[in-house]
Amino acid sequence: MSDDATPSTAEINDAVFCLSHFKEVCTDCGTDLREENDGFFGFDFIDREGIEAPATGRDKDGAYQCKKHSSATCNQCYGWKKQITRLRAAAKKAGKK
Repeated sequence: MSDDATPSTAEINDAVFCLSHFKEVCTDCGTDLREENDGFFGFDFIDREGIEAPATGRDKDGAYQCKKHSSATCNQCYGWKKQITRLRAAAKKAGKK
């Protein structure tokens, strides 16, 4: 068993994404973090589209921040709960068709 200390995920303002592409669902990395993020924000998991982080960099302390506003807690760019809520509603609506 390999003891690889390099994380394969990145936490950005309380949501988790693949480290390479900053996607919640990444086919390249074989990552699906929707259930973890849904649970953190108080939702039961449903099959919905994944969220992606906008252009992201690191501040001088190493924390991830949006490039547009240079903020690690930017609710405009990192409003994950609002984005997840919208995607959940869309998934439920699509399931009713």
